[in-house]
Amino acid sequence: MTDSADDRRRTPRHDRAEDHGIVSARVRPGREASVVDVSAGGALVETAHRLLPGTAVELHLETSDQRATIRGRVLRCAVARLRSSSVCYRGAIGFDRHLLWFVDDGAGYGVHAGETRPATPGRAEATPEIF
Repeated sequence: MTDSADDRRRTPRHDRAEDHGIVSARVRPGREASVVDVSAGGALVETAHRLLPGTAVELHLETSDQRATIRGRVLRCAVARLRSSSVCYRGAIGFDRHLLWFVDDGAGYGVHAGETRPATPGRAEATPEIF
């Protein structure tokens, strides 16, 4: 743990599933990821696919009762683990806007976090007939 004077983070990090509640994460276009830690301003994820620093990405996050899609930029990416049959990358993503789930944790203000929807989508209205 670092001394709070040395910690330059603007928002608190949540590094346990009990704290952040995220059960599923994907980096578009559907590449599975696991959340190492997350805050209102960004996330550290592990994935089997390399994330190119500087590129724009969409991160799809899901808890037991809600979903969110948030855009961001890859800040850094490095090999986290090497195995004979696989490589695991760890990448930091800085969000373009704060993720509303964690804004009350010290961000100090609310910024719209993009699209947020319930985990169980409702049915769409039927398309009206055109005569």
